[in-house]
Amino acid sequence: MEKKKVAVPLVCHGHSRPVVDLFYSPITPDGFFLISASKDGSPMLRNGETGDWIGTFEGHKGAVWSCCLDTNGLRAASGSADFTAKLWDALTGDVLHSFEHKHIVRACAFSEDTHLLLTGGFEKTLRIFDLNRPDAPPREVDDSPGSVRTVAWLHSDQTILSSCTDSGGVRLWDVRSDKIVQLLETKSPVTSVEVSRDGRYITTADGSTVRFWDANHFGLVKSYNMPFNVESASLEPKLSNKFIAGGEDMWIHMFDFHTGEEIGCNKGHHGPVHCVRFSPGGESYASGSEDGTIRIWQTGPANHDENDALPGNGPAGKVKVGDDDVTSKIEGFHINDVGKNEEEKANDI
Repeated sequence: MEKKKVAVPLVCHGHSRPVVDLFYSPITPDGFFLISASKDGSPMLRNGETGDWIGTFEGHKGAVWSCCLDTNGLRAASGSADFTAKLWDALTGDVLHSFEHKHIVRACAFSEDTHLLLTGGFEKTLRIFDLNRPDAPPREVDDSPGSVRTVAWLHSDQTILSSCTDSGGVRLWDVRSDKIVQLLETKSPVTSVEVSRDGRYITTADGSTVRFWDANHFGLVKSYNMPFNVESASLEPKLSNKFIAGGEDMWIHMFDFHTGEEIGCNKGHHGPVHCVRFSPGGESYASGSEDGTIRIWQTGPANHDENDALPGNGPAGKVKVGDDDVTSKIEGFHINDVGKNEEEKANDI
């Protein structure tokens, strides 16, 4: 009998609790990098191509809900249930600044010019911190109709996108006036927002629907209903001809952007998929799950026999570095004790 061929991902271990957010850096002179947020309270940095663990950011005292890297891959940011957003040195793992909030921080995003950090969360307030003056009070936008779930920048940092935990739609804010200038209407609360690398599309996931919007005129370009509840979706960045979606059924589905036809399905997670993201070049994509693992899948065919051993990359083993160009990110980085106890569940909200 012929053996069944299956896609075999790189499996990245290390988190002790669910992985709830993933973010790829753009391609830098040192390659590209992947940062992950987890309810274990310790964001992790990896080589985006190989999945090799580089280091762990230690300092939060609650679940980390959001993470991001700046355009140069030199700084990281994270938003946490400990009522803080933290700015990190991505080369050393040191905390550069801790921005205090009055409630859980659910989302964070660097501006394109890397000078600003945007945060949102349970306070129903958007905050813009000037990273050149981190001790200065932030700009605040208080008109969010509910707890903020996602945030993103658009139009060379002139526009802010935000969605809410308990109401549908994506709101577009004019940074100069702090006013809502457009509402992208959805039936359910939006759990995932992604601005395409070329700035053409906004990809959203709400309920069981994935939608694509024109990022300049804000019209609805495509809308596809999925046979499962979707938590996250991502558009292929080079050709914009396919997209991936993940959610409650524990699988990562790939679809044709133009027709909505399913063209691939990868199975391997043992819990709901909370986040999916294409790498900056589109040659691979990552998924993060309730099962605590990150899996990196090749976009093209990379099939193996179903009995083949799965590769794994995590801090339980040695940090494997194939190229000298990422060595600088490993030197001086804080090493995580994989066997540490979980954070108290009281902080996991």
